[in-house]
Amino acid sequence: MVLDGFREDDEVINKNGNTFIINKELLKQVQPVNVDFTETDRGSGYAISSNLSSGGACGGSCSC
Repeated sequence: MVLDGFREDDEVINKNGNTFIINKELLKQVQPVNVDFTETDRGSGYAISSNLSSGGACGGSCSC
């Protein structure tokens, strides 16, 4: 996950008070994307999963 500015070829998704920005072409390749906030003994953060999570670019820990 990278913080970046909005570009013309980006899709903007507003969900539950959060705004997600993803490249439209990338979204077509990886959808569906799920983003979950998780809290564990080791810390908290976002878990991202997509259809690439089983061995694609996300390496098993991606979502939107």
